[in-house]
Amino acid sequence: MKKIFKNYRSTIILILAIIIGGIIGLVMGNKAKVFAPFGEVFLNLLLVSIVPLIFLTITTTIAKMNEPKRIGKIIKTIVCVFVFTSLVAVCVGVVSTRFFRLVDVQDGDWIKKSLVVDTKEEDVSLDLLSRMAELISVDDFSKLLSKEHIIAIVCFACLFGFSIRKSGKKGEKALEVLCSFNEIILKFVDLIMLYAPVGLGCYFAVMVGEFGSSIAQSYVKSFVLYLLVAIVFYFVVYTFYAYLSAGKKGVRVFWKNVLPTTLTSLATCSSAACIPVNIDTAKKIGVPGDIAEAVIPMGTSFHKDGSIIGSVFKIMFLVYLFEGGTVGMDMMLKVVGIALISTLLVTAVPIGGGTISESLIISLLGYSMSCLPILTIIATIIDAPATVLNVVGDTSSSMLVSRIVDGKDWMKKEKS
Repeated sequence: MKKIFKNYRSTIILILAIIIGGIIGLVMGNKAKVFAPFGEVFLNLLLVSIVPLIFLTITTTIAKMNEPKRIGKIIKTIVCVFVFTSLVAVCVGVVSTRFFRLVDVQDGDWIKKSLVVDTKEEDVSLDLLSRMAELISVDDFSKLLSKEHIIAIVCFACLFGFSIRKSGKKGEKALEVLCSFNEIILKFVDLIMLYAPVGLGCYFAVMVGEFGSSIAQSYVKSFVLYLLVAIVFYFVVYTFYAYLSAGKKGVRVFWKNVLPTTLTSLATCSSAACIPVNIDTAKKIGVPGDIAEAVIPMGTSFHKDGSIIGSVFKIMFLVYLFEGGTVGMDMMLKVVGIALISTLLVTAVPIGGGTISESLIISLLGYSMSCLPILTIIATIIDAPATVLNVVGDTSSSMLVSRIVDGKDWMKKEKS
């Protein structure tokens, strides 16, 4: 028993904190908001560590890389893995909503009456190339210091790392300083995680206390179905990915280490806030540092299993609401395309970050922007399970990338 507690002490403490927070939320209800500041402190500490952590880890990893071709192979593999896993997610979402109607006739009439018709046209840009340009670059250096531009930070860090390599001996002193700062930021994250039980417990208490008032009766069916799909996806699909990555050992190591990441994502509802914890989890699993530090930040913006499934739910909710009847194959193919495109525009922040994505969905379906509150409600009620899939999906993807880049014995190699 002592050995078990020693090996899983942090996880056990986090679980107990979550349980206690949940009980407090149930007992106090909306009054549990009094604990919100304690949860906010934890979330803020994680968020402020994101920019330096991403910049320092990626820059130093590339600058120290003895095999320049390796980073190119890693990036190519990441893209392939993200495409594959995203297609799996969208197919799961389509199958789930194809055979279960999300909107009943009576509920549909109630929802339509609740809409406020707005005759003004919303200014929504559908230029995907422009959006991509905004994701990978900024027009002022100060904007790189914002968590809102994670992909731009990743691109800048990659270029900076390559620049240090190109500088040869003249860049060695800079690399030494950056490596020192990298060690410091990693220790900083360790200190933050000491506060995790308090922060997550308070966050969970507030979430449970407010949950009853945040979900309308008309949306219960969609939430319950999404939750069931998320649970199955979490246990079945990610176990399968872990098995593909490293067989039975991969499954054991994955489930031994992934729980802290899961609890953090569940409580904070922020993929960005989970970057430090998720990178640490991937490394504990055995994922090489250069792969973990590339997959996790990139996945935060470009790989979102939970958001893709959620986009399908949002699209199908509107289709059932306004079209009714049986959804044909042409519409299902359209749903797949819109879900994949719109998910690229979801930012890695808590509730509200998907407004651009939701506006895009409405525009591509040809409906009025007065429908936006409908999708906002759906996004709100599925946010927690969706974030879990987004974050844990990056962890499992890092294992798949390791398997492809370093071969079947990647877990036996020395950790970077």
